[in-house]
Amino acid sequence: MFGQQRFRRGGSGRALSRRVCRDVALVLGWLVVVSIGSTASAAALSASNTALGTSHSVHDTKAIATVGAIFHGTVSSDGDHFCSASVVNSASKDLIITAAHCVSNGTDDLYFVPGYHDGKAPYGIWKLGKATLDPRWTDNQDEDLDVAFVSIQPLGGRHVQDVVGSYTLGVNKNHTGTVRLTGYPSDEDAPITCVNRVSAYSATQLRIACTAYSGGTSGSPWIIDGHTVMGVIGGFQQGGNTDDVSYSAYFDNDIATLYRQANATQT
Repeated sequence: MFGQQRFRRGGSGRALSRRVCRDVALVLGWLVVVSIGSTASAAALSASNTALGTSHSVHDTKAIATVGAIFHGTVSSDGDHFCSASVVNSASKDLIITAAHCVSNGTDDLYFVPGYHDGKAPYGIWKLGKATLDPRWTDNQDEDLDVAFVSIQPLGGRHVQDVVGSYTLGVNKNHTGTVRLTGYPSDEDAPITCVNRVSAYSATQLRIACTAYSGGTSGSPWIIDGHTVMGVIGGFQQGGNTDDVSYSAYFDNDIATLYRQANATQT
């Protein structure tokens, strides 16, 4: 064991654990309404006939190689992956986005493995560099700023963005919409993915119902329009205390500022 936070989403959240007890009252108290008009957009996002809100495993990760697992130390089927992340567009071509609570204790001996599955690292093993976090998260764990941008060291002279592509950062987006959520449960050897509509939990927090997002899924990107990340699992309860309902801080101007700061430190 090491100094990294090891809970389901950090603190009380999903950065570790092998499934924390479900908050039944929260789940039963939330009625998810999916309009007829949104069903078509959800179907366009989905690569299968899986029902909205139901997750399934992905073992052929070519289509989602932009998303990866964060490992501590050795990368293998027995390795210790405890959070998720994705590549976000940057001038340096070496930047990922994840939850702040995933990297609050530093990035020593941490690695990003895009497209990881079944003990394989098809696109390489990339060492984490500098993490950019908002001081309000660092000092007070402000749940509205549970977002981090982390530089990635080039590998063999190549940049991670050139190898697997990247998402654009989406800020001040509509509080509702249909997203794809993809991440790495710590007790699984492949990612899971799910499509559903987002709703506002508060003015500064979003939530989504997707099954089986247990420990390790902190930092999982919320993707709209196929190429834009508008959230990551984190925020309220550092992502939530039930596997089937996840949260994200709303990406507003503060997140945009953090992104610019991360880019500035790389140029």
